[in-house]
Amino acid sequence: MSNCNMQEAKICVAIDGPSGAGKSTIARLVAKELGFLYVDTGAMYRALTLEALKSGVNLNDEQRMIKLAQESKITLGFDQNNFLRVLVKGEDVTDKIRQPEVSRYVSYAARLPKVREYMVSQQRQMAKQGRVVMEGRDIGTVVLPNAEVKIFLTANQFTRASRRQMQLAKENVYVDLEQLNQEIATRDYLDSSRITAPLVLAQDAEVIDGSSLSIEQVVELIVKKVKSYGKHSFR
Repeated sequence: MSNCNMQEAKICVAIDGPSGAGKSTIARLVAKELGFLYVDTGAMYRALTLEALKSGVNLNDEQRMIKLAQESKITLGFDQNNFLRVLVKGEDVTDKIRQPEVSRYVSYAARLPKVREYMVSQQRQMAKQGRVVMEGRDIGTVVLPNAEVKIFLTANQFTRASRRQMQLAKENVYVDLEQLNQEIATRDYLDSSRITAPLVLAQDAEVIDGSSLSIEQVVELIVKKVKSYGKHSFR
């Protein structure tokens, strides 16, 4: 076959990067363009963090957190517009997991080794059949180390904080830019310094700095890379 058929390709696309780099929006659009499944692994950790905050579970108590993860029955789905919906025990918590308090504490939940082990097993199951765009912090290094296409998406800290502020404003949540800057810096440190599955650049990942690029431009770059790989694999 001379041309890549994206309906037949079993490609896995791993998109990693720091908080506020635009991973969720870009990964969803890439998946839609390719007709692939979209998996936001960060949403799973956010859902667990939300449950911990609601239940009063100590985010540093690994045993209680892994039990909560198993009991929460976190699932991902899509609405009629192909937008991701996050469910906990059947309840839609998509909007709730984007609250500033959840953003502030999610890195604490995500750094627990047993919690990550459980989540990774769920995520690998989702990607078992290929044709998936999965985004997070450790997709290309831990969750899907053999992914055919790996992207490390980044942007400067000011850009990331500004984008996060605009995203929250659309949800009628207003947070000071300096506060967001500080929170992003803290999350960067926690994500990159944790012992288990830290945020690091996979050796075979392509780095895309979106500081001066539009979302559409970044999506186009990634889609081209996936289709280029597909053409090569289908020869």
